[in-house]
Amino acid sequence: MKVVHLSYWDNVGGSGRAAYRIHRGLRLAGASSRMLVAHKATDDPDVGIIGGRSAGRIDRLIGRSVDRLGWQYLGYPSSWALPWMRAVREADVVQLFNTHGGYFSHLALGSLARHRPLVWRLSDMWALTGHCGYSYECERWLTGCGACPHLDEYPALPRDTTAMLWRTKRELYARTPLTIVSPSRWLADCARRSPLLGHYPVHVIPNGLDTDVFRPQPRAAARARFGIADDARVILFSAVAVDQVRKGGAYLREALGRLADTRLRATLLVVGRGAGAWSAGLPFPVRAVDHLDDDAALAASYAAADVFVLPTVAENLPNGILEAMACGTPAVAFEVGGVPDVVRHLETGYLAAPRDAAGLAKGVELLLADDDLRARLGHESRATVEREHGLLLQARRFLAVYEGLRAR
Repeated sequence: MKVVHLSYWDNVGGSGRAAYRIHRGLRLAGASSRMLVAHKATDDPDVGIIGGRSAGRIDRLIGRSVDRLGWQYLGYPSSWALPWMRAVREADVVQLFNTHGGYFSHLALGSLARHRPLVWRLSDMWALTGHCGYSYECERWLTGCGACPHLDEYPALPRDTTAMLWRTKRELYARTPLTIVSPSRWLADCARRSPLLGHYPVHVIPNGLDTDVFRPQPRAAARARFGIADDARVILFSAVAVDQVRKGGAYLREALGRLADTRLRATLLVVGRGAGAWSAGLPFPVRAVDHLDDDAALAASYAAADVFVLPTVAENLPNGILEAMACGTPAVAFEVGGVPDVVRHLETGYLAAPRDAAGLAKGVELLLADDDLRARLGHESRATVEREHGLLLQARRFLAVYEGLRAR
């Protein structure tokens, strides 16, 4: 089996890291796997650049001009050359990840599908909507978008062209055979309800990760790495961008304010872009780390914590929660999107009602105050990841989907 993956990044960002892990898992399972990306971060020889430097400059010139008109991601001409790239020509299956970001024109989907079967592994709702990665309370994606209440939501639009973009996707998808894969039951349900993609087969394949890297490890050494006392109670808030509104930092701040009135004494470890802004205005000491550039360092941050808090208000299946669980650190999170697939209330973590800062505070206080409960949840978190989210298990599930396509 030969597979080529199209992704904005390799091993950077939530979608890019998920894509690279699938790529690695497939190789471990004995498949031939390559990636074509807009931006390369690894030194992996099986990862190539889409179009090369010259094509990249042309894409940026034309694409950004078209994007400024509100014709989001319709103007990246190197996309039409993909079927003639060697990696695609030799592949049995082409797998898409995030096609938004400014490197791929989905006008080229039909051309690509005529050459190879397409599997689209969804990372968010963008494929189903007029423009947004997450629609929050809005359900206009079910009826054609337009009058968008979230134009500033990533990826943002300069004006409301969402109805036109939704119709364009409907016309493109109607003539493009696709197989859809979602890492969460929530997003799979969205895809099945979608007027755009609901007529295609939808598979649920949960995220996998390397459980030899993300594993329980000595807490004292992990804390020393971040300058945190061994006897501290540590709350971890971590994301690629902790300053992103969707990640719910405002709710965590409110929850921590509520905890100031209790006897709890804790240190907050914040990891991700925007972490420095958390150093003031909180009732607890803060250790801020703006960036961790490898999985081993990330694993140490989870191992340093007693509890991982992710107050995201819209989410698919976040890598961070799985990574924390693999390290034996239970999570406190809102019951949104795909989070309940892995955070099972008082079994592997604590779930609060969406946007309920008081509930979030209650979960943090409970887990930090009860050592036995925290240990039990941490043990079951690790066991759940080992049982359900290994790289090889994820790869075998994808290979079963690919084999089904090749057998047609």
